[in-house]
Amino acid sequence: MKIALINGSPKVKYSSSECVLQALKSILPKEHEVMEYHFRMSNLSEFNLEQIRESDILVFAFPLYVDGIPSHLINCLYQIERFFNTKPLREITVYAIVNCGFYEGKQNVIALEMIKNWCEKTKLNWGQGIGIGGGGMLPMLAGLPDGKGPKKNLSKALKTIANSIAIGVTEDDIFISPNFPRFAYKFAAEMGWRKQIKENGLRGKDLFIKK
Repeated sequence: MKIALINGSPKVKYSSSECVLQALKSILPKEHEVMEYHFRMSNLSEFNLEQIRESDILVFAFPLYVDGIPSHLINCLYQIERFFNTKPLREITVYAIVNCGFYEGKQNVIALEMIKNWCEKTKLNWGQGIGIGGGGMLPMLAGLPDGKGPKKNLSKALKTIANSIAIGVTEDDIFISPNFPRFAYKFAAEMGWRKQIKENGLRGKDLFIKK
């Protein structure tokens, strides 16, 4: 079985989507052929489109942008849809993993619904989705053991979707928050914002300016 892992983050490095995909790749059954793609831009090559069409499984991982899919990735989805419409239809199942800066993974529900609607329009099978809260933490947690501390819920969810992918089934979506106190997550995020605003020549109270 051919599995395409598609990173839909525009970031070149320190991507939470990349962290998630690498963790997923490490637990997928070794007998499957796994291909990796990074959709940073809004245009796909004919070669990439052909390779994606030859896959049995597509796994999209991307950050939540304004409660939805990043605009460059939407353009990529349009291209895939048009390309698939010109070729004989194959049996392809789609899975998606969306991360957001909100603490609650449920914030990703609309983005997952958008992918489901795209699957229906493109005549692809929907498999399963994961909505991850606290996504901004993931690159900083890369060195921690899987299944431990703040990564406990994430590791459990990835094992579940890896099993779904391995047997090509449809399961209920999963929404998770980090195993980390919400107040501490909020405090750490606010420290990061204050640091960034000072680096840009502004003051901490400028965060509260209303227009």
